[in-house]
Amino acid sequence: MKFTIYQDSRQGGRANNEDRTTYCYSRDALLMVVADGMGGHHYGEIAAQIAVQTFADAFQEAAQPRLADPFGFLQQNMNRAHLAILDYVERHQMSESPRTTCVACLVQDSIAYWAHVGDSRLYLMRNGRVMVQTKDHSRIRLLVEEGLITEQQASSHPDRNKIYSCLGSPSSPEIDLSRKTPLERDDILLLCTDGLWGVVSGDLIAGRLKDTNLLAALPKLMTHAEKLGGPRGDNLSLVVVRWEDGYVEPESSLISTHTMGLSEVTTRLDEFGRNPNYKSDLSEDEIEAAIEEIRTAIDKFKPGKI
Repeated sequence: MKFTIYQDSRQGGRANNEDRTTYCYSRDALLMVVADGMGGHHYGEIAAQIAVQTFADAFQEAAQPRLADPFGFLQQNMNRAHLAILDYVERHQMSESPRTTCVACLVQDSIAYWAHVGDSRLYLMRNGRVMVQTKDHSRIRLLVEEGLITEQQASSHPDRNKIYSCLGSPSSPEIDLSRKTPLERDDILLLCTDGLWGVVSGDLIAGRLKDTNLLAALPKLMTHAEKLGGPRGDNLSLVVVRWEDGYVEPESSLISTHTMGLSEVTTRLDEFGRNPNYKSDLSEDEIEAAIEEIRTAIDKFKPGKI
């Protein structure tokens, strides 16, 4: 595999950043995950952390160096993250459950597989155009599909961010799975939270990323989106990959996995409370306690334990 990858998360105008992102890769497979937490007093970010860490841990065990069942992996770990969040709630006797959206994508043999819950999105971009976009689990999306409102009306509707499916809710999440989607050279996969797509359209992003260096263009895009969000803007996060077998960008940003060992996995994931870009007023003891609680919740629902 050869690809260029970039991830970023901005706080926007919020007091805390409740988004979380990760990517992992073995010699033959790549995983990307984005989650957007919901809930007060840092619990939204804990839900999002549980989601991305559940996927990252599972990938490190399953990608040896390939995954036998990509769609099964995606669905199982969405459900495991959901159960781990509910377990965290039960152990802390919380009156209201923290929740999170989640979108996850696997690439293997130049074929993309993805799953999502909520309104965090995946875009497949080709030649400056959006070829595929996930459908938000929102009531406004349902109104658009029923022809009751237009796309333009939906973009400014006051209820556009109200979702009906997420991880951590009392009811089981609705998990949407993609089709097997072959990738062409220079295709771009972009996973993001609503803080980005709510202020910058997918079509605009696709146009800006065509024939450009991702590492130069994406920080500018995020800064532009953060400014558009204003002082009350949402957290905004993304993970973006350009599929590049046979293509090399001018900067040394290309990742090649051909020399990796069969059981070797590289993961880019910060522990809860350890990313300096995420503002937090938690004490060191509170951060350490949260890390341990997250680990306990995830480990409880690992394969073979449920």
